[in-house]
Amino acid sequence: MPSFKVFDIAGAGLSAQSVRLNTVASNLANADSVSGDPKTVYRARHPVFQAVRAAVAGSLARTQPAASVRVSGIVESNAPPTVRNDPGNPLADAQGNVYAPNVNVIEEMTDMISASRAYQNDVEVMNTAKELMLATLKLGQ
Repeated sequence: MPSFKVFDIAGAGLSAQSVRLNTVASNLANADSVSGDPKTVYRARHPVFQAVRAAVAGSLARTQPAASVRVSGIVESNAPPTVRNDPGNPLADAQGNVYAPNVNVIEEMTDMISASRAYQNDVEVMNTAKELMLATLKLGQ
């Protein structure tokens, strides 16, 4: 594997974790929103990661990274919304209910910390690879 592939792999990880952080931010921003219809209430979103492996032989092995990750899509949660009886709310339905999203703030904060640390680790991999390459170049001096 060429030494510059590490930047492609870490960059793919950075991109994936960035999407993860953005979906967490969206979920947290909509955690307190309500709707009068359970079909239109906000649903928590989560990215789906897919491992990408390069071809073992042939010319593809020279042009693709050895391994990588990508976001294959973003899925919405199937959990039912929380029903609250709030007849004074202007969004309430005929029974006086409003529907809150199925966002668990504690789980989202945990996911945010995990994604942030994974992002930091990818940055550290890039920095270490850069330092090692610079040290290798200095060997010839």
